Amino acid sequence: MSGAKSALEVKDGMTFLDLTVAQVQHLNRIRAVDIPLLLMTSFNTYEDTLRIIQKYADQPIKILTFNQSKYPRIFTDTLQLCPRHARDDKKHWYPPGHGDLYDSLVRSGILDRLLADGKEYLFVSNSDNLGAVADQRILQHIVNTGTDFLMEITNKGKADVKGGTLIQYDGSLRLLELAQVPSEHVDDFKSARKFKIINTNNLWINLKALKMIMAKGSMDLDIIVNPKVTDDGKCIIQLETAAGAAIRHFRNARAITVPRSRFLPVKSCSDLLLIRSDIYSLKDGQLIMGDNRMFSTVPVIKLGDHFKKIQDFEARFKKIPTIIDLDHLTVAGDVHFGKGVTLRGTVIIIANESQKIDIPDGAES
Repeated sequence: MSGAKSALEVKDGMTFLDLTVAQVQHLNRIRAVDIPLLLMTSFNTYEDTLRIIQKYADQPIKILTFNQSKYPRIFTDTLQLCPRHARDDKKHWYPPGHGDLYDSLVRSGILDRLLADGKEYLFVSNSDNLGAVADQRILQHIVNTGTDFLMEITNKGKADVKGGTLIQYDGSLRLLELAQVPSEHVDDFKSARKFKIINTNNLWINLKALKMIMAKGSMDLDIIVNPKVTDDGKCIIQLETAAGAAIRHFRNARAITVPRSRFLPVKSCSDLLLIRSDIYSLKDGQLIMGDNRMFSTVPVIKLGDHFKKIQDFEARFKKIPTIIDLDHLTVAGDVHFGKGVTLRGTVIIIANESQKIDIPDGAES
């Protein structure tokens, strides 16, 4: 999709941003506090985001936005910059990853503003992680232990082979991303036996400690070389950083293992099908797994290329099937689902080339 991903409807007509706003409003209401919601945007999503948040103007929540940096793409063959001038088309530029958070907080003045308002801790998460709710028990643990930086980690699952992990290196915790791993060790990195945990990118940061670090200059984070191919077929590279890599810069840094329910990223239409299904319901903006599901784990869902784009995904389902008793679903080819479909156990539906399969209304597996 184009524009801000946070504007995508994910559950019961609510967008990613709607759910986050509902969570913050609930916390402010039950605790009688005034926690602001911060949105880091890029040059691609800034105007979209400003337009979207107008819908909350009359609601009891303070929303602050700030823009991250804009870096020039680099041609792979010549290592020359793609843009020749600062005003060149935005296709030649990119936002340099969520590791730019720290410089952007300082440059925008948001860090100083938060400290002036008496704020002590910042909870950071990806907007598409629907399990990332501000948990007061974790915050209390941070306060009790004097932790300056805390990373939430969780056990690696089958779909997490590309997720970053933590390692002990040179006397400190380090974030290790797949792009940093030599090709001969990629299989080891993906193995759940050797690297059992992944970074959820749910981060808790002591703002005073962050201020002290940033006062010494820009935070030195490991560079991730991200190769890409542009729409016109040119090979380029982007130099990016990850927010979790900051863990090595904080003196009192820790990681805490959290349940899988705190890591529900929506990166594909397969993830979206799971979230929109009857496995989850909503309460105060938080996803709750239904008591009538027999297993505590969620089903594995693999939708093929025909479902890759959001408009194609939505056109292929008259209504999201009932999957409360589903273990595994694989769908490939030109497949369409009718209303009232129920899928149980293991379901594999494959339409061969030039074949179309229509699952009729009310069908059960």
